[in-house]
Amino acid sequence: MKRSSDDSGAAPSRFVVGIDLGTTNSALAYVDTEGLDERATGVAIRTLDVPQVTAAGTLEPRPLLPSFLYLATAEELASGGFALPWGAPPEGRIVGALAAKRAAEAPDRVVSSAKSWLCNERIDRTAPILPWIPDAGMAADASAPEIPRISPLDAATTYLAHLRDAWNRTMAADDPLLVLEQQDIFLTVPASFDAVARELTVRAAGDAGFANVHLLEEPQAALYAWVHGAGEDWRKDLQVGDVLLVCDVGGGTTDFSVVLVGEEGGRLALRRVAVGDHLLLGGDNMDLALAFAVRDRLARDGKRIDAWQFRGLVLACREAKERLLGESPPDSVPLSILGRGKKLIGGTIRAALERAEVDALLLDGFLPAVDASARAVTVAESGLSELGLPFAADAAITRHLATFLSSHRAVASGDDGDASAAADGLIHPTALLFNGGVMQAAAMQRRVADVLAAWAHAAKVAEPRILPGSDLSHAVARGAAYFGLARRGRGVRIRGGTARSYYVGVASAMPAVPGKPPPVKALCVVPFGVEEGSELEVPGAEFGLLVGQQARFRFFASSTRGEDHVGLVLDEWETTELEELAPLTARLDGSASSRVPVRLSATVTEIGTLELWFVAREAGERWKLEFTVRGTGGAP
Repeated sequence: MKRSSDDSGAAPSRFVVGIDLGTTNSALAYVDTEGLDERATGVAIRTLDVPQVTAAGTLEPRPLLPSFLYLATAEELASGGFALPWGAPPEGRIVGALAAKRAAEAPDRVVSSAKSWLCNERIDRTAPILPWIPDAGMAADASAPEIPRISPLDAATTYLAHLRDAWNRTMAADDPLLVLEQQDIFLTVPASFDAVARELTVRAAGDAGFANVHLLEEPQAALYAWVHGAGEDWRKDLQVGDVLLVCDVGGGTTDFSVVLVGEEGGRLALRRVAVGDHLLLGGDNMDLALAFAVRDRLARDGKRIDAWQFRGLVLACREAKERLLGESPPDSVPLSILGRGKKLIGGTIRAALERAEVDALLLDGFLPAVDASARAVTVAESGLSELGLPFAADAAITRHLATFLSSHRAVASGDDGDASAAADGLIHPTALLFNGGVMQAAAMQRRVADVLAAWAHAAKVAEPRILPGSDLSHAVARGAAYFGLARRGRGVRIRGGTARSYYVGVASAMPAVPGKPPPVKALCVVPFGVEEGSELEVPGAEFGLLVGQQARFRFFASSTRGEDHVGLVLDEWETTELEELAPLTARLDGSASSRVPVRLSATVTEIGTLELWFVAREAGERWKLEFTVRGTGGAP
């Protein structure tokens, strides 16, 4: 994968494209730079209407591409009606509106939430495991044909390929030089995506044919979209010393970020200083909660549904939720649960979701009004579990928010903002920006704002003001396109860099003690806030690198130790300070098994991933560890 052309010295592409590869919906926005007046203050960011099959035989352009994939049967494909302007769906994979509709009707043939699976370190993310069927009770009848499976990586590639073909049909039909594969692509990921998930996202883009790709964190993209929308007035809405909280609750994840407003050269400057831990908590959890409520109500009425039907009910509740939390919602939405023949229930089961029920269950269950002292509940890991999605143990987003604002207080305080003024130990933001599909609902925004206001009043500080936002469905894609333009010098840049500090484990040299392995120290190789493209030499002593045989390398990360510097060695730490990442196993080349004295250096790549280099004292030999798609290290 080449770097974007604005870095490589080649002529920049005509279009700068932002892609939001979302859990529930995907979107594409772009800037046409041809004839762009360098002196103009405003730049038009447009969105692409994506052609997609909405029903058999019906093709329509839609502003969003639902991130659903339906694996059609051979009979359905033979009957026709699924052709796209650029040809038949490859391998019977139908993407978009029809797939979302079929999710409630044939759940065992629909891939959903692939983005959440892409960041699931418990499974092989390149293996064909989707649609996920956790037990045989959810499978179709034994007499039914075997249902194909695809990997989370393949699903992401398929969504990007659909966007590619839609673009090329619409924007490049008369000029092959304008194909999406050759434009500068800025692809968004959750701020909390691990290095493997980031690399897999880039791999999906490469498999879709994209040559020039950069990653951008979604909360930053949302802020870029707001800056673009506000124009020059953004400097009136934010002042030096402001502490901005970006609250991003999407279909699969919850992300919190803190941005400080400072001053550089007499101008306002934005600096991202804190990012929350990965939380698999969002709209998917809410859909499950609604489905459980409906299932329990049906059970009280003597109507039982099996696991296959429940999966369809979850997806039906998703659609109902979006209607009930949207503009001008109805009082209720009917639900239909398909029967399963003679085995359980022969006919369709009817139910409904009430607007009042949704408001109460989602607001009080996921956004309860809690005190500032509340903290997210943790539970001990079960020794044996399904290899499903590792959802957050605590569903209360407001408790996770209190935990985040408390644990990052030290990182977010400083000369740029008085984030530590309150005595309750929390960051108290002065401004609030919402993003994500869940936060499109006004009721959700009000509840978060009310909780933050209550915490501020109790601490005797000002409550945060809400920054006006619009069209949250396209905000991330628009912000990514604006970021791409800003990289060319045509916009405001947010200083950010790595969202965490990273450490490599170093085994202590000590005599063997029965029953006690040598303790491990943590060597800081990448401090918080290092910009992409940076190379860091790790100062200090040499270390012994095992070459010529299989070795295990341990890595750690911290989102709270923002003051650690490269080369710092931690002999001990609190369990809440460092999170151990998946270990890397590698056999580094060597003529024989031995330990080679080396010094270390680290590189933060342009796609936001990490490379650790070992440089031998003699002969200048170099070895590299990097994340691969399965989380194992590789030789240079």
